[in-house]
Amino acid sequence: MSFHPPIRHCRQCGASVVYRLPDDGDTKQRAICSACHTVHYENPLNVVGTVPMLGDKVLLCKRNIEPRKGKWTLPAGFMELDETTAEGAARETLEEAGAQFEMGPLFSLLNVRRVGQVHFFYRATLLNDRFDPGPETMEAHLFAEEDIPWDELSFRTVRETLLRYFADRRAGQFSIHCVDVE
Repeated sequence: MSFHPPIRHCRQCGASVVYRLPDDGDTKQRAICSACHTVHYENPLNVVGTVPMLGDKVLLCKRNIEPRKGKWTLPAGFMELDETTAEGAARETLEEAGAQFEMGPLFSLLNVRRVGQVHFFYRATLLNDRFDPGPETMEAHLFAEEDIPWDELSFRTVRETLLRYFADRRAGQFSIHCVDVE
């Protein structure tokens, strides 16, 4: 179990909150406003992205932002309100890589309890090898499996997704992968 910074003030009225079991039979301690009694739920953040492929190569982006600036990643980021996971993955791929692509099916779902995140990666087929990276990306580059900078990947979720992608490609059949990253 990991530590998440507690909510200190009510988002409705600004009064201080206390952590206790709600009166409705909930079994988890929640941040409850001492004044207006609003119950505040703390939920995981969704990270959405793609595994963009062109032939036998995968597109990776070199991060131009922290955390892990200068490391390689699949194009991904936090899902926004009012978008589906696939729409968010497509938006992030366009923002980070400036790639032209066709969205494919969901490929991996990774639970990262330690930081309260769930990562969703979709397969995507690149339409060409021209990229126009946005400000969050230093460069975008296609890599064959043997050229992936494994020691320079930004996050374990990227590594786990790429390992499964290349294994599925070798097997000639893609599956959906659900992984708990500890």
